[in-house]
Amino acid sequence: MAGQDESATASGRPAGRRRRRRWTLWSGLALVLVGLAVLAWVGWQLYGTNLVSQRRHEQTVDRLEQEWDGPGPQARATVETAQGTATAILRIPAFGDDYAVPVLEGVADEALAAGVGHFESSAGPGDVGNYALAGHRITHGEPLRDLPALAAGDEVVVETRDTVYTYVLDTGGAQLRVPFTAGWVVDAQPVNPDGGVGPRGGEDRLITLTTCAELFHTDDRLVAFGHLRSAVAR
Repeated sequence: MAGQDESATASGRPAGRRRRRRWTLWSGLALVLVGLAVLAWVGWQLYGTNLVSQRRHEQTVDRLEQEWDGPGPQARATVETAQGTATAILRIPAFGDDYAVPVLEGVADEALAAGVGHFESSAGPGDVGNYALAGHRITHGEPLRDLPALAAGDEVVVETRDTVYTYVLDTGGAQLRVPFTAGWVVDAQPVNPDGGVGPRGGEDRLITLTTCAELFHTDDRLVAFGHLRSAVAR
């Protein structure tokens, strides 16, 4: 009996080891596949979304310019896209002569993936009040990636069908960091409740640019304020 027990135990050991080896192999392969999937997702977010969104930027800007340059007064002021209504073109000379991003109505994910979003509760371009815009700093075309590099005095140009509005920044892009819940920054006349950085007093036609405070996940926002300096016929 003792010999039979020893034989059964000896024969079971290789089978048990084989099962453990197979489990280890498949577990390792699963971890490799998960790692590859995560890398693919990160690569898509950092590079793929930029390629897609930048192409959308170019196409929408082209469509707006073609519409506005069309014959007669029938030219539409806006262009409909799959991501929303494009109403203007944002140009920031400090970002280069070729910088041109469409402004879409609303700040839903779809709009921000196709350009810069306009807070619909805020004023229109050139109007009395606060023309408030939001844009991604990373992924989806990252139109405001370099916002921290902007300084007071830099220009922000907003072009519509009829008018080119030139705003001048009163605050630099890295001067004000707020929680994303700080709704006061898009008020018609923003007032910093902490008494800190805010728009220049005495101006009633403002612009506000907002974006993420960090390149990766953050609940804070960078905010830059400016005022309208000129409005000329397009």
